[in-house]
Amino acid sequence: MAVSEDLLWDAADKSTRTIPRLRRVAVVAGCLGLFGLAMWMGPDNRWAACAAAAYVLVEIAHWAWDRRRLVEARIVTGEPDGRARLRLRHAGGRITEHDPHQVARVLIIHDNVVDSAKLRLRLRGERQFFGRPGRSPALATWRETCPRAAVNDRNAWWGMPGIPD
Repeated sequence: MAVSEDLLWDAADKSTRTIPRLRRVAVVAGCLGLFGLAMWMGPDNRWAACAAAAYVLVEIAHWAWDRRRLVEARIVTGEPDGRARLRLRHAGGRITEHDPHQVARVLIIHDNVVDSAKLRLRLRGERQFFGRPGRSPALATWRETCPRAAVNDRNAWWGMPGIPD
């Protein structure tokens, strides 16, 4: 078990991405509104309102999912008995601490096109955590920190765009 404070996962983008999301919603709503006004004389323009409502619902669902994604994972020692804890920081700002022995699976997915990776972390008896893209971490540190976890890595399922060899 690691005894010092080690950074296990660090995402490249730790922001909440609120401004680009609001800008995207405003542009799509404005375009659908203008198109709906242009079609006002037509027999059926409810589709524009339905499309705008569906887009807003999808955007809200993505925002709620993105707030729970991990931007940082580190092992810290703060207990009086010297036991280490796994501290997870989410994109929404929430920080949770877990016992490293409760980690069931760590999967690092390497991107084939860009030099980045994604984290999938599963705790025993709890849901799976997803990490935002970041640099590839050292698997040896994860194996040392979480001795009961299945620590693996793999390449992404999509390939390099372009002409094959």
